[in-house]
Amino acid sequence: MKALEQAILAKGKVLSEDVLKVDSFLNHQIDPALMQAMGQEFADLYKDAGITRILTLEASGIAPAVMAGLILGVPVVFGRKRKSVTLQDNLYTADVYSFTKKVTNTISVSKDFLDKEDTLLIIDDFLANGEAAKGLLDVANQAGAKVAGIGIVIEKGFQPGGKALREQGYRVDSLAIVSSLENGTVTFA
Repeated sequence: MKALEQAILAKGKVLSEDVLKVDSFLNHQIDPALMQAMGQEFADLYKDAGITRILTLEASGIAPAVMAGLILGVPVVFGRKRKSVTLQDNLYTADVYSFTKKVTNTISVSKDFLDKEDTLLIIDDFLANGEAAKGLLDVANQAGAKVAGIGIVIEKGFQPGGKALREQGYRVDSLAIVSSLENGTVTFA
């Protein structure tokens, strides 16, 4: 997706050969027009897949997921990383390790919002080692839901997550695939 690649080049910051910071439009401050365009792209890719819900993870996956949900006309459910007094039981849970935060979170999704009748589109902001996607797939499997595909905003193609998910038979659609962050430069696949 050209608009996303242009935003990455103009506003992204390479922090290391493994870390791309995109907080000016995706992870801290949100560019609504870009989110709408990404939501449209995901909706176009999955318009004939029978999606009944979109599943994402808080927090950075929510904006593109909501835009896709709005266009597809389906609800968006997100895995919560922190427990609250309103989310204590009747849950699907999975452990997700965050590469950038170096912490494992137990994500939770209420059983009230996912079931075996659902066909899901999973959307997330980054795909690197695939840990977030694995956790969301675990939740989908616990619910007995069908997963039509995984939509990723930015895939780090030089890390193993995307390849592993595709080898497992999952459809993975990434709006931008970064092939390298070497020498502080973003290169796209």
